[in-house]
Amino acid sequence: MEELKFEEALERLEAIVKKMEEGEMSLEESLGAFEEGIRLSRFCSKKLDDIERRVEVLMKENDGVTVGQFTGEGDHDS
Repeated sequence: MEELKFEEALERLEAIVKKMEEGEMSLEESLGAFEEGIRLSRFCSKKLDDIERRVEVLMKENDGVTVGQFTGEGDHDS
């Protein structure tokens, strides 16, 4: 799975969730899809963790900039 790109894994995971939510899979198909979804979820989580560590290193190397937690929310008024 290491050759898989993050975006591809996330797209596949979303497709699995959508298909499972439709409720038309057999028990065996659902179990297989669930197992694949868990693998994809772990893969995506690891990729995000690796990227977060790289960003922290880059920020620390950049003139002593302190590392803060990214919330995804802007600090500006809309």
